[in-house]
Amino acid sequence: MKDFPYTESKDTRSGFGAGLAELGKTNPNVVALCADLTGSLKMDAFKKENPDRFFQVGIAEANMMGVAAGMTIGGKIPFTGTFANFSTGRVYDQIRQSIAYSDKNVKICASHAGLTLGEDGATHQILEDLGMMKMLPGMTVINPCDYNQTKAATIAIAEHHGPVYLRFGRPVVPNFTPVDQKFEIGKAWTLNEGTDVSIFATGHLVWKAVLAGKLLAEKGINAEIINIHTIKPLDDEAILASVRKTRCVVTAEEHQMNGGLGDSIAQLLAREEPLPLEMVAVHDSFGESGTPDQLMEKYKLNEAAIVAAVEAVMKRKK
Repeated sequence: MKDFPYTESKDTRSGFGAGLAELGKTNPNVVALCADLTGSLKMDAFKKENPDRFFQVGIAEANMMGVAAGMTIGGKIPFTGTFANFSTGRVYDQIRQSIAYSDKNVKICASHAGLTLGEDGATHQILEDLGMMKMLPGMTVINPCDYNQTKAATIAIAEHHGPVYLRFGRPVVPNFTPVDQKFEIGKAWTLNEGTDVSIFATGHLVWKAVLAGKLLAEKGINAEIINIHTIKPLDDEAILASVRKTRCVVTAEEHQMNGGLGDSIAQLLAREEPLPLEMVAVHDSFGESGTPDQLMEKYKLNEAAIVAAVEAVMKRKK
């Protein structure tokens, strides 16, 4: 099992803020809109350096999506910012009609996703957003794993024409990917090559998969660990190449089991390579108030749960 040292932990939302600030310097067409959460979305630097390109729309998320869609007609590249729940559930109609259906070049940037929002509770902890967004025709869906990757993804999506959903979070997590990485939309990243099981993880669960890989190595299990930072388009080629070698699969995500990464990979396997599959995800449940660590443990979204899933799926392996 490869070692992935890190010297610091950072929140992925700060990676978004850093990427947006860099775009402010390099791409004059990038504009930013926020729904009264500038500090929470780490958009302060962009606002300070580009006051004429920052628009505070207030607590009016549906209006923000409509304004963003309109800005694209003039050649602007709008980046919208608010919590993931407000970026999707509250404004799904506007995204579907004004952005996705119209193929508008809007970048929907969503912080505080999943259970790790923490103490704000179930009403704010959206666990359905990846499914909602990936079902929209033409929507690209990205869920990076750490600060560096979120910064790189933020910069990369400005060069991609079409609607994008970029998901990131509130808690600090280990920052272990290269600072100078080139982010390629739709290209999975193999973290560790293995022969016994394929672990496909996304977002905050990528680091948990790395920790699980170390625990599995101690048990004599050689896990192939792949970071699926792009949920849509899915890297079918990389996934199939891995599973044809290992013959069993575990997926890991901070999302409902229905509609997330595991669901997409299950569909791919059903079409191309039917194999045993276990999913580490939330099982048809809302969240609750608690610290991120408490919630991830209770809802079994940690390295121990990934290890247990690997042991279960390997028993089904033929």
